[in-house]
Amino acid sequence: MLARGNRITRGAEYKAAVRRGSRCAGTMTITYVVPSEEEGPARFGFIVSKQVGSAVVRNTVRRRLKAVCAEALPTVRPGVDVVIRALPASADATFDVLRSDVVRCLQRRAAA
Repeated sequence: MLARGNRITRGAEYKAAVRRGSRCAGTMTITYVVPSEEEGPARFGFIVSKQVGSAVVRNTVRRRLKAVCAEALPTVRPGVDVVIRALPASADATFDVLRSDVVRCLQRRAAA
């Protein structure tokens, strides 16, 4: 799991990342990457709306995204905020498909 220091917690930070961040769209997710206003480790946030599915499905997708980001954390440069928005197609995706979609965008936008 992601440590507290690696998570975006405030709504204003989510909004800033989505509005000002560079965007990478995949088939399952949309990834926004923006330089953080604070020095420190890379931080991640997740947006999984009701369009993805029921609460059980949304929580499963969120847990999978967190696990993918925890694996990819060493490859992401420090000092960036990453927000990942899950698309409805992510509800039916396997973990490996979801991982490849997220890792591809992280390599393009936030690689160290």
